[in-house]
Amino acid sequence: MPLIRDQIVGHDIERLAFKFTMLDGEVRVECQISDAAMDELAGTWGTESMARQAQFLTFRDAIEGIASNMFDRAPVVKGRVVRIFTKDIPALPPPDNSADYRAISF
Repeated sequence: MPLIRDQIVGHDIERLAFKFTMLDGEVRVECQISDAAMDELAGTWGTESMARQAQFLTFRDAIEGIASNMFDRAPVVKGRVVRIFTKDIPALPPPDNSADYRAISF
């Protein structure tokens, strides 16, 4: 059963992760995504901590989908925290560029 969107907790600068919660029925599930995983999802690197909430909001649907899938795949343990790392980010297909970069002369 998919988790349902709940609350944004915020960026944890000590753990370099963004925390949020989701609901499994009436049960609140703590979730977090590492800074590196969010950057991987965004296709960027080194986002400043003060920009993390905006980054989370931009990719919230994808992040919560990954968290929900991870929750469904693992055994339910009371107090479990769903932690998303770069290895959990699905590989994205390469961009569809109409211009072949090798044909550009420098």
